[in-house]
Amino acid sequence: MQLPGKAGYIFEEHIPPEKQGTYFTIPFTVEEHVELIYISYTYERYRMDDDEQLGLIFHSREEVNIIDIGLIGPDGEQVGASGSDKSEFFVSETDATPGYKPCRIVPGTWQILVGAYKVEPDGVEVSYRVGLIYKQPGWLKGDLHAHTLASDGVHTAEELAWKAKRSGLNFVAITDHNQMISAVALPRVEGVTLIPGMEWTHYQGHANFLGVDKPFDGCFATNTLEEALSRFESARQRGALITINHPFEEGCGFAYDLNTLPFDCLEIWNGPMRESNLKALGLWQNLLVSGKKVPICGGSDYHRDTPFIFLGGPTTCVYAQSAGASDILDALRNGHAYLVFAPNGPTLEMSAGDDAVMGDTVHWTEAKELWLTVNNLLAGDVVRVVTATDAQVVWKAPTNGDFEMEYIMPAPGFARVEVLRAFLPGLPLLPALLSNPIYFEGEKTVD
Repeated sequence: MQLPGKAGYIFEEHIPPEKQGTYFTIPFTVEEHVELIYISYTYERYRMDDDEQLGLIFHSREEVNIIDIGLIGPDGEQVGASGSDKSEFFVSETDATPGYKPCRIVPGTWQILVGAYKVEPDGVEVSYRVGLIYKQPGWLKGDLHAHTLASDGVHTAEELAWKAKRSGLNFVAITDHNQMISAVALPRVEGVTLIPGMEWTHYQGHANFLGVDKPFDGCFATNTLEEALSRFESARQRGALITINHPFEEGCGFAYDLNTLPFDCLEIWNGPMRESNLKALGLWQNLLVSGKKVPICGGSDYHRDTPFIFLGGPTTCVYAQSAGASDILDALRNGHAYLVFAPNGPTLEMSAGDDAVMGDTVHWTEAKELWLTVNNLLAGDVVRVVTATDAQVVWKAPTNGDFEMEYIMPAPGFARVEVLRAFLPGLPLLPALLSNPIYFEGEKTVD
């Protein structure tokens, strides 16, 4: 593997013959924001010897040392081991060398596992190189609601991953109805992160539990609010990101009071934009006005292609620290996301203060300016800034192109962005993009 940058550590280890037949470790420290660990090692395994007999030179090779290698995480669990077969390997959350499991690179003390299987009488010098690749934050596009053959979809998870790659998506959540799936069971397709999940599908409503293999013990079926609450609380305790799905969809809306169950995001855009989604948008606006900070998400609820349903319709765009599932879900949990009707739709950059992005909070007296950049607009698109008291149109695109502006917040509250579009001549303006807000806290003094 070609490693960009310099190695984080170099260890020169002399292994004496007394250690033959034993294991020991070499610890090294990993700081925060590391995305990938790369380890290689070299030593004299074979020694060449030339032997002349009857005027002929015979070349022989003797195996004088055999040093095995593995990796142990900060929790003491084995990440992988490859004996003496591999001279290098890497581990990240999204991928790893065969023999090692993909895992989140958490800060702490990691250990190279050394196995001294065979050591020559003089001992052996082994050189270890540890490379640490740091995360590069950026925008990623994905779909948080998709079904496979495990429930009522028509594709396998691998087929969905390849479909996502062709569509320009970076991640897809597998959310089969009441079916749990393990991250290790998901296929690997380069450039696409598959997120394990399940759609808790109940007569009283649907919700996604994302990012954990087993959000709860026992069966999904519940008959009381208390039983449903136990499933949600278990999922929350195990680290799942919980989304309330299509709350106003006819036949499968969400009947429970949102105040009674823990959740992280509200799915206000499910599949094609329609009345039930507009109702969910209205619900979310009311929650924001009431002072609640509720992030939004969207998903195609993909089962198969139809004239109006496709993978990535809508697309959830997240500003994540890396392409790892945990960083994607952390970004959603923090509201660092916006929704757009398709992967090739408009894009949005939105900031306030020094480095606040959508989902963040700033103090209104110190940062009243909201900076917006919208790209890939079509002629006729409408950009508006929505607050608790107003939905101000700030731009009507006369031609295809981009738009940027500085919007001054008149008072504390929140500000989010909508791009509206008439998708066909004669149709009304409908959302083409919806953003999470930036929150402006503080009090407005009276002069």
